[in-house]
Amino acid sequence: MSKDIRRPEDGDPSIGIATKTRPKTKRPSLYRVLLLNDDYTPMEFVVHVLERFFNKSREEATQIMLHVHQHGMGECGVFTYEVAETKVTQVMDFARKHQHPLQCVMERK
Repeated sequence: MSKDIRRPEDGDPSIGIATKTRPKTKRPSLYRVLLLNDDYTPMEFVVHVLERFFNKSREEATQIMLHVHQHGMGECGVFTYEVAETKVTQVMDFARKHQHPLQCVMERK
């Protein structure tokens, strides 16, 4: 007595392979958060902002601050829209609270 075992590779149309289709998800757009140079905000305050809101080390924050100072602007990080918007708002609110004119903006990458 032999058992009739059907396999997909035997060409039997009654046996198929189950496949799961995955929806194509689009990656979210990314935004650069930038600090703009001004002649009034103390350098140490900018370093503090970079450490506090962007989790930068003291060395990295100092490098970014010097770049902002020398080139007029510098990138703090790249984030999704919602995160970038939140960071810009936090920095601007913090600067105003401490009476500094520091400007923080975001732009699509």
